[in-house]
Amino acid sequence: MIKELNFDMDGTIADLYGCDGWLDDIINESVRPYAEAKPLLNLNSLARILNRKIAEGYKVNIISWTAKNGTEAYNTAVAEAKKVWLAKHLKSVKFNEIRILPYGTPKHEHGNGVLFDDEKPNRDKWIGVAFDEKNIIQVLKQI
Repeated sequence: MIKELNFDMDGTIADLYGCDGWLDDIINESVRPYAEAKPLLNLNSLARILNRKIAEGYKVNIISWTAKNGTEAYNTAVAEAKKVWLAKHLKSVKFNEIRILPYGTPKHEHGNGVLFDDEKPNRDKWIGVAFDEKNIIQVLKQI
């Protein structure tokens, strides 16, 4: 297996959809839900495991999308908000790459190894092994 771990953000590690008014904010090009999203799992545990995996030679990446129908300026702001979120919540993890791609970009063209993503079409097209957002910690412990 390729020693690469790839994580989606929205709906996988960050609860974007749990932010009140998230859709209206996105339509109105506010980055608030990206900045204020709560974690969907214990990020201290995730960070410890990811740092251990990095020490074992794994690459750890983010592969996430910008907003659907977002303007170029808004998508730039979304990408920055996501990077700030990661720096705040997973500050000890030194990601190899943080790829914030335009909405709908085929993720399987931008990574290898393992993918954690809440969207089934992304998992189905992934070349390698893909898991949903459930039980990320337990899955990582078995890899």
